[in-house]
Amino acid sequence: MSKENIDPFLASVIHGALEDIALEMGQKLMRMSYSSIIRESEDFGTALTDQTGRQLCECTMSTPLQSGPIPGYVQGVLAELKSRGDQVKPGDIFMHNDPYNGASHGPDVGFLVPVFSQEVLVGFSVTTAHHLDIGALTPGSCGIVDAVDAYAEGLQFKAVRVYENNLKVEPVWQILRSNIRMPDLVVGDMEAQVSAAKTGSDRFLSLIKKYGIETISAAYENLLDYSETLMKKSIQEVPDGIYYAETFIDGFLDSEDENLKNIKIAVSINIAGSKLKVDLAGTSKQINNKPINMPFVGTVDCAIWLTLRSILLDSNEFGAIPQNSGLTRPIEIVAPLGSLANPIFPAPVIARFCPGNAVADTVMKAMSQAVPEKVSAGIGNLRVVAFSGGRAEQQWVHMEIMEGSYGGRFGQDGMDSVDTLYANTRNNPIEDIESHLPLRVLKYELRSADAGHGKWRGGLGTIRMFEFLDDGAISIEGDGHKYAPWGLNGGSPGSTAEINLLEESANKVSLPSKIPYMPLLSGTKIEVLGPNGGGYGPRSERDPKMVRADLDNEIITSKIAEEEYDVTL
Repeated sequence: MSKENIDPFLASVIHGALEDIALEMGQKLMRMSYSSIIRESEDFGTALTDQTGRQLCECTMSTPLQSGPIPGYVQGVLAELKSRGDQVKPGDIFMHNDPYNGASHGPDVGFLVPVFSQEVLVGFSVTTAHHLDIGALTPGSCGIVDAVDAYAEGLQFKAVRVYENNLKVEPVWQILRSNIRMPDLVVGDMEAQVSAAKTGSDRFLSLIKKYGIETISAAYENLLDYSETLMKKSIQEVPDGIYYAETFIDGFLDSEDENLKNIKIAVSINIAGSKLKVDLAGTSKQINNKPINMPFVGTVDCAIWLTLRSILLDSNEFGAIPQNSGLTRPIEIVAPLGSLANPIFPAPVIARFCPGNAVADTVMKAMSQAVPEKVSAGIGNLRVVAFSGGRAEQQWVHMEIMEGSYGGRFGQDGMDSVDTLYANTRNNPIEDIESHLPLRVLKYELRSADAGHGKWRGGLGTIRMFEFLDDGAISIEGDGHKYAPWGLNGGSPGSTAEINLLEESANKVSLPSKIPYMPLLSGTKIEVLGPNGGGYGPRSERDPKMVRADLDNEIITSKIAEEEYDVTL
C-alpha cells in the first residue's frame, strides 16, 4: 500500500496508536524510576522511530530536549555500528550517550530496542533520561562547569550492547556499577529505561501484526508528509527576508580570561517561500577547556526546531499535530565548525543547557522582526543546581532545575515561574525533597515584578532558598547574571538572575552564574533568584485594571504602579 492510497482515517487511527505507545512508555518509565529528576520532574523522553531513525511519535509528557534528539541517537548508533563493521541483530539492546554522534550530552543516556518483524529491522523503541551521576570528575551530572575535555565529563557509551540474544551483557552492567556514584539509584533508572523501551517494542510489534508493516509504513509516510506540509505552509506565510539577531551569555564572569566571558550567539534566518535556513555564523568560537559548548546535533538543532515549531505552528491555533521528523524537513541549519554551536571533539559539552536555551531565545528575537505578534519578549534563562553529600556508600545527589520565565507577548503577560523554550520539566515537590534529602526548603515564592515592564509585562521568576542540614556541596550551571532578558516593541528589559550564599555568620556572598563543585557546611543556605522576562509594548499603554490586579496580588508595589505605569492608586 502506498502513502497516497491509505485511507486518511486509518492513518489517523494508526497515528493515535503510535502516540499511545509512546505515552505508555513514558508512564511506565516514570513509575519505575528511582530518581526524582525522572519520577517527578519528567526529564525523560520516549519515542518510536523507523529503521533509519525518523521519529514517528513521542510522549507528550517528555521534555523536548529529551524526545527531540532521539532521531540523532538512532542515527548515531547506526553510524557507530557501521564504522565498526557491526550491525543490529534481533535480541540486541544498545546504550548510547555520545554527544558527538547524536546524543544531547553525556548524562542523557539513551536505550534503544530494535524492532524486528519477520527477521527484518523495521524500527526502534527508544527511551532517554537524565541521570544524576555519570562518573564525572565531581558528584552529579549538572554543574560540571570546569571539565577540561569530553573525557572529564563522565563515562562515554558509543552504541554499547547491554543485551545480546535477549541476555544481559553482565560485564557492561558491572562496569556501570563500579564507576557511577549511587549505582543502585542510577543503574535502577537505566533498567527502568530498558523495561519501558521493551514495552514500546512489544506494543509496536502488536500494531504491526494487526495492520501489517506495509499499512503501518504507508500511514507514517503519510503523517510525515502531512507534518511537512503544515510546516511549509506556515513558513510561506512569513514574509521573505533575512532576519538577524544576536545575544550574549555570561560565560565565566569571574574568570580573568576575557575569552571565557561575554560570549556571543548569532542567528540569521533566511526565509524564501516555503524554505527556511538558520545560520549561526558569527557565534563565538568553541571553548576548548570549559563545557558550555553545544552539540550541533542533539542540542542546537533541537533548540531551533522546537522554537520555530512553537512560533509557526502554535498549538492554540493548530491544535495537536503529528510530532515527527516531517516537521524538520523544510528547515536547514548550519553552524561554523569549531564554534560554540558546532564544536570539535573532544571539546567538553556537558553544561550545554543554558547556552542552548539562549540559542532558542535568539531565534525568537530574530523571528520577532518577521512575526512580532507570534513571539514573546526575552525569556529568563534557567539554573540547574546539583546538591550532593554523604560519604562512601551513603552518597546522595539531587538535581534542581530552577525555573525561568517567559517575556510578555502580544495580548498576554509572560508566563511566571516556568521552564522555558526547549525545557518543560516539572518542579520537585518540597515534601519530596525534605523527606528524602538532608535539605530544608526555606523559601519558594514568586519574585516581584520590578522589571520587564510593558503593555504586557514579563513573567515572574522565583526566589528559592535551601538550607543544608548536613555537610554537603553544590555545583551550578546557569546564566543571565549580566544580561537581562530583552524587551520587545518598546517593552522594558527584564531582571537578571542572582545566586547568594548565606553562611551561619549571616554573611551574604554573591556568586556567579556558574559554580564548580563547592563544599558547604551544615547550616549554610543557598538563595537562587530567577530572572523576570522582558516586557512587550510600551508600559504607558498597559491597562490600569491590569496594574491594579498586579497590585492587589502583591506582584508590584504602589511605587512601581506610579513611577513605571503612571497609575495613581
